[in-house]
Amino acid sequence: MSMTLATTWVRRGVAAQFPTKYQVDEAELSRISKLARLQFEDAQADLEEAQNPKGEDGSDDEDDDDEENGVSTMEGAETNNATNDDPDDLREYNLDDYDDDEPADELGEKFAMFGNVGSLAYHAPHEEDPYLVLPEGEQDSDDEREDLQILSSDNLILAAKVEDEVAHLEVFVYEDEADNLYVHHDIMLPAIPLCVEWINHPVGKDSEKRKEGNFVAVGTMSPEIEVWDLDVVDSMYPTAILGQEIDGPAEGEVNGESTKKQKSKKKKKKPKANDEYHVDAVLALAANREHRNLLASASADKTVKLWDLNTGKCAKSYTMHSGKVCALDWHPTESTVLLSGSYDRTVIATDMRAPDAVAPKWVVEADVEKVRWDVHDPNFFFVTTEAGTVHYFDARNVPTSHDKPSKPVWTLQAHDSAVSAFDLSPSVPGLVATGSEDKRVKLWNIENNTPTMVVSRNLDVGRIFSVQFAPDSEVAFRLSVAGSRGQLQVWDISTNPNVRKAFAGKVKLPETSGKERVVAINDNGDDTDDEDEDGGAETGQDGWESMDED
Repeated sequence: MSMTLATTWVRRGVAAQFPTKYQVDEAELSRISKLARLQFEDAQADLEEAQNPKGEDGSDDEDDDDEENGVSTMEGAETNNATNDDPDDLREYNLDDYDDDEPADELGEKFAMFGNVGSLAYHAPHEEDPYLVLPEGEQDSDDEREDLQILSSDNLILAAKVEDEVAHLEVFVYEDEADNLYVHHDIMLPAIPLCVEWINHPVGKDSEKRKEGNFVAVGTMSPEIEVWDLDVVDSMYPTAILGQEIDGPAEGEVNGESTKKQKSKKKKKKPKANDEYHVDAVLALAANREHRNLLASASADKTVKLWDLNTGKCAKSYTMHSGKVCALDWHPTESTVLLSGSYDRTVIATDMRAPDAVAPKWVVEADVEKVRWDVHDPNFFFVTTEAGTVHYFDARNVPTSHDKPSKPVWTLQAHDSAVSAFDLSPSVPGLVATGSEDKRVKLWNIENNTPTMVVSRNLDVGRIFSVQFAPDSEVAFRLSVAGSRGQLQVWDISTNPNVRKAFAGKVKLPETSGKERVVAINDNGDDTDDEDEDGGAETGQDGWESMDED
């Protein structure tokens, strides 16, 4: 089984031309040893809980409403399967004295369960690790540098993927002129990924010395949010972990400099929602482009949290919804206003400076899937739902009653199934893309508040989980599409005749050979250029419902 659950683009010129190899010094080794210990302790707690699911009084420790209020995870089962049945087997790792200074060979044994970490532990800080340092004369070889090189004309596309029960983030390089799409490197993840967000604020070690960053935040079925440096390859642990349940200051998990002993706070009973960290799956992330150190997260624990990337701490926690919060988007011009959507069928625009004030709320007819401000006119926003609809609301018209669905400017019945993917072009006003569990991607022209379908395509990626336009004007008509088959495709929609007809004269369209262009990667890892003149396209249909004033 292979599924790509979330994607995001990285604009041109951001990535380092020559990404660096992951280096382990004494401080980094200390940091990852602490993180490894937390994993050991969590595994031991899971094992004990599995062997003794009932408390001393014989009553079940689990809360009755855990299934209702949270998203169940696979971590516990995976951990138990990977751990021996005998709890005494963990004693050999001497966890009580794990932080004590010990010879490198003993540390190596303790890291044996963590793959190549063991090989790192065998080498003292002043020694060169042959697994990381190439022999003299080969370290700066032209071939290696060329393989890692990312040009200023390249885009990165980040794809969160599950393949054969292994979760990872694939970092693609997209070379538009060469019709080339390939995996540059990948990052192993601890649990099923649900959302990804690119961050341009420096995080972690030496962040105070940098003005820009190239990082990604990943939300998974676990409550923690991992932040990875995209300019470093072969990393074993994230640069930062937001919301990790540990003692000591947040700098310990961000920079590896905590002076306090870290230990797990894992309990048999599921922790309750709190102001410090999430206790359930992270369903959505949104980076603030004006206040770049702020990252918002939405969770199945019904809270929205605001993280300060400078400290790695939760700056503020909000509870504005009664259901799981699944969608977020910052206002394009009012940088403190956050739009959130929930399974409680409401959308709320909260000014994060005044969380106690009564925030505008809108009600829709089904569970919310996506929310998005209209970047071309920020007085309006989009909401997609599980019922297959897209609503377009005027944020200035705040409903006074929440007993029934609020009245939008217009409603579009875009698909028969949930609209699980949505994006609007940042460069082409009126151009909107939707994707659904019906396996189809549709492009719409919404100019003059009259949505008209331009084209519908089945790109053979399965149920659609993500559609997103490229962020750069040079590739304004490139749309990435991914879904339940695990494949990522980049569709040059400017090569579609219906798109050219619908937007001719409104924007400058690139020259085309007359054949449709889709760049993808085959199951064998090779990139392909799919030129298909119809591809099962449906065009010329209208699917909108005008909402006239009473």
